[in-house]
Amino acid sequence: MSASSVAARRYAKALYELASESKQVEKVRQDLTDLAKTFETNAELRQLVENPAFGPEAKKKAIVALAQRMGAAPVLISTLKLLVDRRRIGALGDISEAFTTIAERKSGRVRAEIITATPLPDAYYAQLEKTLSEVTGRQVTILKRTDPSIIGGVVARVGDTVFDGSIANRLKDIKQQLLEKAAPFAS
Repeated sequence: MSASSVAARRYAKALYELASESKQVEKVRQDLTDLAKTFETNAELRQLVENPAFGPEAKKKAIVALAQRMGAAPVLISTLKLLVDRRRIGALGDISEAFTTIAERKSGRVRAEIITATPLPDAYYAQLEKTLSEVTGRQVTILKRTDPSIIGGVVARVGDTVFDGSIANRLKDIKQQLLEKAAPFAS
C-alpha cells in the first residue's frame, strides 16, 4: 500500500465525515467525481497545478473557480483549498475513488466491474446485478468494461474479490494442467 493511497483514503474519510454532517454525501461524491475527471482529462489544468512556477494562491484560485463554476458543494471547495496548500491536489483521482468506496460501503452498496470480450445485452447485466446482489448481500452497481483479450466469458470484480469466468483464464488453467502432466516426460 503506497503512502499516497493511504493519504488519499485519509482525506476521503475526513471529507466523507464532513459531507455526512452536512447531509451532502451524494452531492459531494458526484462533484468530486466530476472534478477528478476534469482534472484527469484537462492537460492545461494539470500543468498549472503541477508547475512550481505558480504559487499556491494562483493554483487555489484556478481550482476554486473551476469548482464554483461546476456548482461544487462548499465543503468540497474547502477541501480543495486544503489539498492545494498541502500539495496533494494531484491525488484528486485517488481521493475520489476512496470517497466513493467509503460512501458505498456506508450505504450498503458495492461496485462490480464487469469485463467482457464484447458488449452484452442490458438484460444480461440486469440479471448479473441481481445475482451479485444476492451473493454479496449488498446493492450492486455494475460498471461495464470490454477487453477483447479475455476472448469470451466474464470477469467480475466485486470489491477485492475477482470471479474469473473468462476463456483466457480457462485456457491458462488447461495449459498449466498439461504442463504439470508433461513434466515427468521432460527428463
